[in-house]
Amino acid sequence: MFGRVKSLDAILATAEKKALHRSLGPVQLTLLGVGAVIGTGIFVLTAAAAQKAGPGMMWSFVIAGFVCAVAALCYSELASMVPVSGSAYTYSYAVVGELLAWMVGWALILEYAVAASAVCVGWSGYFMGLLKSWFGLVLPPSLSAGPAWTFVNGLPHADFSTGVINVPAIVIAGLITALLVKGTTESATVNAVLVTIKVAALTMFVVLTLPVMHADHFAPFAPNGWFGLAGSSGMGIVGAASSIFFAYVGFDAVSTAAEETKNPQRNVPIGLIGSLAICTIFYLLVAAGAVGAIGAQPTAVGVSPDSADFAAQCAALTAKGAQPLVCSKEALAYVLRSINYSRAGDLIGLAANLALPSVILMMIFGQTRIFFVMARDGLLPEKLATVHPKWKTPYIVTIFTGVFVAFAAALLPVGQLADISNSGTLFAFFMVALAVMILRWRDPGRHRPFRTPLVWVTGPIAAAGCLFLYLNLPLSSILVLPIWGGVGLVVYFAYGYRKSHVGRGLSEVHELDADIPPSSVPPID
Repeated sequence: MFGRVKSLDAILATAEKKALHRSLGPVQLTLLGVGAVIGTGIFVLTAAAAQKAGPGMMWSFVIAGFVCAVAALCYSELASMVPVSGSAYTYSYAVVGELLAWMVGWALILEYAVAASAVCVGWSGYFMGLLKSWFGLVLPPSLSAGPAWTFVNGLPHADFSTGVINVPAIVIAGLITALLVKGTTESATVNAVLVTIKVAALTMFVVLTLPVMHADHFAPFAPNGWFGLAGSSGMGIVGAASSIFFAYVGFDAVSTAAEETKNPQRNVPIGLIGSLAICTIFYLLVAAGAVGAIGAQPTAVGVSPDSADFAAQCAALTAKGAQPLVCSKEALAYVLRSINYSRAGDLIGLAANLALPSVILMMIFGQTRIFFVMARDGLLPEKLATVHPKWKTPYIVTIFTGVFVAFAAALLPVGQLADISNSGTLFAFFMVALAVMILRWRDPGRHRPFRTPLVWVTGPIAAAGCLFLYLNLPLSSILVLPIWGGVGLVVYFAYGYRKSHVGRGLSEVHELDADIPPSSVPPID
């Protein structure tokens, strides 16, 4: 299991040749983290979290933020030591060997590709809300939502009575994929503008909703309890925290900038904890504004937001003109329209429509980078790493990823996609926490630009926190990871084990890697 290890010394020697200039201070790191985190989850998952936890979702944000913080401190040590492409996959390859690295890379597919699908579905909800508000156009449910999924006799069953296929989600996934195949990437300036739009929109939401809060909207505070009711997996405050973890994805942007940070031992923790604290406070204010303004309004206690029963209840309530917050596909815009700020609701919908496609782009591109590195290591067919002669992009793997993203977005609801994505993310961060401790024990004298504070306390807490959130996901999402992992093992032993470059003694370190902070998404060329 630990036999095939990439040469950490060779990777670091290459990285040293192209070391990046250390210029980032604590303020820049904190702002980088805030820009990377705020946006997707809070726009998309507020309604699902309200159904799971009611007003108690405010505690859910705190729990998820804490687990992110300790995981990020572990992530930062490896990111500063191994400043190359491939994210947690490369870290694992250099520390715990090829098999576990393969499993991490395979799990990262659930993080990046499925998360991109979730954002596509979230964008679809805001897009359709704008169409209705501006032009009075309403797509039929059969073309604007996928089916509701349940398990019957242990097998997945699709209920098409509430939806068949999400066409807008397919369209946005296709457009972003085409953009990536052509090789167009967003510039830092465009990204900064989009971050500003997201933060401004959420600030406007908080300013407009907090003055109209009503204390009685916060009772009962936890209608489903902390861990959900009997037979309702993934519900309650902790279940919502497992789902809301999706809202913090992107915090590793601070970790991956460790190589460019002045005095990383001091500034990386400040940037990580500072950005996560700011984002958590922001999320708490948004959640308080949404619940306080119109109430969480769960359809019924113990009913999962991804179930057919929930979809039927929402359809019945909407038909009566009494759609609650938990049924909205554009939760924040819906809240503002409900308190007679229709124009502001349209503005926040427009902000989501502008900002979320950039997140989809980053996630699909991040996925292609993981595939690209794994294929170049020989663990996947090297044909996948083929670069287009004209556009200089890995077009085969980009198209493959785009089709996967569009297919998942067309047929699955946003909450279910976020939970599946979280299962892959939590596994990857669990492995990073283990890798930090293993390397501290095996090679304590190696130079570490950043050292995880109190590693023998922080590491176990990070690993236990990731495992805790994973076990509180809905049962269907918990089962996805081992099933997906089993498929991955079959692929590895059928192909990757025999074709691996490290296994065949062809291990090399590519000069290109040293320029690319892990988890970033630069152009392949």
